[in-house]
Amino acid sequence: MMSPRAKWPNLVQIKLRSIKKSADQMTSFYSSLDDRAFWKSGVAETSPLNLKDLYQKKWTISPRWQIGTAGSCFAQHIARHLRKNGYNVLDAEPPPNFLRERLHLAYGYSMYSGRYGNIYTVRQFRQLIDEAFSDTPQEMLIWEKDGRVYDALRPAIEPNGFASIVEAQEARAYHLACVRKLFMDVDLFVFTLGLTEAWFHDATGRVVPIAPGVVAGGDKTDEYSFRNFTYPELLSDFRETMKALNKHRGRRLRFLLTVSPVPLTATASGGHVLAASTYSKAVLRAVAGSLCDSSSNVDYFPSYEIITNPAARGTFFAPNLRSVQNEGVEVVMKTYFSAHPPQINNGTESECDTAEETGADVQCEEELLGAFQK
Repeated sequence: MMSPRAKWPNLVQIKLRSIKKSADQMTSFYSSLDDRAFWKSGVAETSPLNLKDLYQKKWTISPRWQIGTAGSCFAQHIARHLRKNGYNVLDAEPPPNFLRERLHLAYGYSMYSGRYGNIYTVRQFRQLIDEAFSDTPQEMLIWEKDGRVYDALRPAIEPNGFASIVEAQEARAYHLACVRKLFMDVDLFVFTLGLTEAWFHDATGRVVPIAPGVVAGGDKTDEYSFRNFTYPELLSDFRETMKALNKHRGRRLRFLLTVSPVPLTATASGGHVLAASTYSKAVLRAVAGSLCDSSSNVDYFPSYEIITNPAARGTFFAPNLRSVQNEGVEVVMKTYFSAHPPQINNGTESECDTAEETGADVQCEEELLGAFQK
C-alpha cells in the first residue's frame, strides 16, 4: 500500500496540469511577468554563462566620470577590468617609479584607487573616511614583528614592514591626504562588501582588516576583541559614510555596490565556517539591496549571484571552493559590460586576459588564516 507521503508528488502534478489547462481563462499577478521572473526560464533553462536581464542599471556611466574602487579581494578583479576597458579609474596613490611592476600588488599599489589594501568591512570604510577628513590626526595603531613596524590599519601594504614608527607615520599621513583628494574628485565609487566579521582595538574602537598575529602584532592579541557586525550596524555605517562624504564634498557621490562571492577562509564566531559564511553574505546582500532600493545614488551589481548561481554547479570556483576562476570573473565582467559598454575597443572587448589574470594576481591577506588550521 502506498503511503500518504508518496501520493504527494502525483497530487502536485495533477494540480499543475489542471492549472495549465485552464491558464487561458485565468489571470493573476504572475500572468504578465517576464521569463526572468520565473526560476525555470530565468535560471534552470538558462546558461549560467549568459544570464539575460539579471542586471538592470540605474544610470548610464558617463565616459567623463572619474571612478574610484575599494573593497574586499574580489573587488580587485572589477577594478582591473574597468581600467582595462577604458573607464577612467583613478589611482590617487600610484607606485613610485623605482618599484618594479611585478611588485606593485605586493606593496599595495595598483590594487584599488588608494593604497589602503583590502577594506573588508563597512566599518573599515567608515573609519577611513572619518580619518581622512579629520582635522585632528589620530594616533596610529602600530604592530611590530622582527624589529619592523606595521600600520595595523593596512598591515599588508609593506611586506617587510617599515623601518621605524616615524616612517610609518609619514606614510600614513601621505596616504590619508591621497584618500581625501580621491574622494573630493571621484564621481562614482565601486565598493565590494566582503565580510561581517572584524577585530576591534578595545581602547580606541577602531577596526583592523586582519586579526593581530596573522601578519604582525602577535604580542597585541589581548588588546583586540572579535565582533560580528549585524544588519542594522552595517546599514547605519554605510549611510553615515555617505552622509559624511556628501557634507565634505558638497555634492552626492554615486555608489555601485557588489557583494564578494568568496566564502570566508575561517571564522572566529565559534560556529561552523559554512554557516558563518552564509550569514556574512546574506547580511551583506541584504544591506546592499536596502541601500540600492532606498537611495537613488546607489546601484547594485549582482556579481555574487553570477558566481554562486546553482546553474553553474560550482564550476566558477577553483578546487578549494573559494577562489573564483578566470571563467567566473569573465562572466561577471561580460554581464557588467553588457550594461555599461567598454569605453575603448581593446581588441578583446571585455574578455579576461588569462595569461595575466590569475589567482596569484589578487592580494588577499584573509587567505593567510588558512595557515592556522591544525
